[in-house]
Amino acid sequence: MERVVGYCGIVCSDCPILIVTRREDDAARKRVAEMLTRHYGREYKPESINCDGCLSSSTRLWDYCRTCEMRKCARERNVENCASCPDYRCERMPELVVADTEGEDIWGAIRRVLV
Repeated sequence: MERVVGYCGIVCSDCPILIVTRREDDAARKRVAEMLTRHYGREYKPESINCDGCLSSSTRLWDYCRTCEMRKCARERNVENCASCPDYRCERMPELVVADTEGEDIWGAIRRVLV
């Protein structure tokens, strides 16, 4: 699978939700739902484990991606990702996203090319 980096820096192609969606693997969806339930302390059902990645115009998005302010903003501004935005590092970038992803390294590399 080609590397897909979301607007926020999450590497979508490494995301188990995207992987099982592309494989159409219901047994794996169940395992991913159980893993996410343990990790986040909130119940996830196997049927909610469907996402084509935030760069997609598909309506199949995981709950968080569907409501993500960073995704909404990037799409409204028509930027490739947050690092390519003139207002990079704005208040829409929650610390949780920066801390829980490779986003900071990815954005830094993109910014070095852009600046």
